[in-house]
Amino acid sequence: MVRLAGLLFLLIALIGPVLLPTPALALDNAFIEQGEQIFSSNCAACHMGGGNVIRANRSLKIRDLNAHLEEYQQDPLEAIEHQIEAGKNAMPSYEGKLSEDEIIAVATYVELQAELGW
Repeated sequence: MVRLAGLLFLLIALIGPVLLPTPALALDNAFIEQGEQIFSSNCAACHMGGGNVIRANRSLKIRDLNAHLEEYQQDPLEAIEHQIEAGKNAMPSYEGKLSEDEIIAVATYVELQAELGW
């Protein structure tokens, strides 16, 4: 597990500036851990392991994210941030409940986990 985390951090450090729009924040391992903690506290009840206990077709798996993110005229990370801020259907809005940095952290964590296959 520690070995995987180290490899993941190295991978992000090498290709992160190309893939992530906020490289100064996204490259920080503490930032990713913050996103994971926020996800665990606020999102995991419905999205454990990247799934969705309420609507199975609205999971956080890369296939489902890509299918639903096409609705947005933004890059994928911004679309995830928007979803977290605004909420939709059964998902509550986290605007005003999480800071902008916290929203970016959890969105970055979700995108990274989706790309890694949860």
